[in-house]
Amino acid sequence: MSLNIIVLAKQVPDTRNVGKDAMKEDGTINRAALPAIFNPEDLNALEQAIRLKEANPGSKVTLLTMGLPRAAEIVREAMFRGADGGIVLTDRTLGGADTLATSYSLAQAVKKFGKFDIILGGRQAIDGDTAQVGPQIAEKLGIPQVTYAEEIVDLKDGHVTVRRRLEHGVETVKAPLPCVVTVNGSAAECRPRNAFRVLRYKNAAATSEIAKLPEAVQKRVNERPDLQIPEWSAAFVEADPEQIGLPGSPTKVKAIENVVFTAKESLCMTDDDAQIEGLVKELIANHTIG
Repeated sequence: MSLNIIVLAKQVPDTRNVGKDAMKEDGTINRAALPAIFNPEDLNALEQAIRLKEANPGSKVTLLTMGLPRAAEIVREAMFRGADGGIVLTDRTLGGADTLATSYSLAQAVKKFGKFDIILGGRQAIDGDTAQVGPQIAEKLGIPQVTYAEEIVDLKDGHVTVRRRLEHGVETVKAPLPCVVTVNGSAAECRPRNAFRVLRYKNAAATSEIAKLPEAVQKRVNERPDLQIPEWSAAFVEADPEQIGLPGSPTKVKAIENVVFTAKESLCMTDDDAQIEGLVKELIANHTIG
């Protein structure tokens, strides 16, 4: 059976390079100060989507991302690895959204797709670590959800079978389609770029990028729909202005504090049993352990 697969992905700040300028005064992320990368667990989800596509000839994988126009970078990256295309949901009015507003906006965009069979996404994004957006989208669409997925075991007869990696073990569950599946970082890593696909899709461009391309490349993109990455606005997906961006975000950042850990004192010890016993008693007494 052929499938219409949506992969939710996010271009996130590289949290390995967080500095003092990483946050703005209003509590939102200063994305201009940090390198942008493909959210790691979304790559795990993309791999599961591509495997489903390979196992079901005629299937299509579409990446959906919300963010600045430059988020088209991860759409191209997904195409290099096996996705068929993607859409960038971008609008100034979407800025500053928390998980509630983000999930609403993405759910509205999913509705614009029409028929779909399964939505895959990473368990959580490294810039928020909430793991809320996927489940919230499922609730807003009124469809089942499977979280903490490690592998799509099977998909047939209108159901998907998923192996989940939980804190205390593994379980296998079955859910009816359509549904949302969020994927753990413990799932299979995403395959690398395919050289043929890089050559084929290297000129893929979002709507706002096309005018900036050389004239010859513009002509090539305009002649090939598979190189065009649509940009959808909040109005296009019929989003309620009161439920998107900052107006639709009940979560507010109260304060930001830059915490720097410094060593104030140190203790040099030998392998003397009495010293070790004394240290353990001290750690228990000050509740560091025990």
